[in-house]
Amino acid sequence: MASASQPRCRLCRRERQKLFLKGDRCTSLKCPLSGDKPRLPPGQHGDLALRRKLSEYGTQLREKQKLRRIYGLREKQFRRYVDEAMRRRGVTGENLLQILETRLDNVVYRLGMAVSREQARQLVSHRFFTVNGRPVNIPSYLVRPGDVIQVAESKNDTAIVKEMRGKRSFRTPEWLSFDANQLRGEVLELPQRSQIDTEVQEQLIVEFYSR
Repeated sequence: MASASQPRCRLCRRERQKLFLKGDRCTSLKCPLSGDKPRLPPGQHGDLALRRKLSEYGTQLREKQKLRRIYGLREKQFRRYVDEAMRRRGVTGENLLQILETRLDNVVYRLGMAVSREQARQLVSHRFFTVNGRPVNIPSYLVRPGDVIQVAESKNDTAIVKEMRGKRSFRTPEWLSFDANQLRGEVLELPQRSQIDTEVQEQLIVEFYSR
């Protein structure tokens, strides 16, 4: 499980894009990138970094760092996913996004049962969810079509699960289905690129690792 080594808002400022690392704060006015606030990179000379033109390598690096930070992965683990995407048939960039989206912690987040991927990782690690009736505590577990993700019965009386049940709405991508009453989700199909709203140029990441 990856851990942030610096403030999350600073990571968003570095990429000059919301990475949605802090849940509801990212959609509030407290976000440094909200409204008309200048999107300056962190540091004393952030304005100079903004005016500096990135090289081809620098552009590819920033896209790689952005995607890695969105999903909260360390470099070694991210590289393994890139290698796996290259081995699969099809478009490598889309394969990479598909692998990242089908991680159990991401699916929990996409179903709306966690406010951020970091919280989803913590919940999965503490056995809050079952997959096909069996408890799974591995955030990187890859789900497949037909898999059913549900809150474990032993966790139904916890405060965070009661908070989930009190939510008025859940966001559910097209490739997932969700029963809010049972807190039960199902993977309908593997996500296609058009169903993934992650703002990243995945082809630049493939080019970065193909150098």
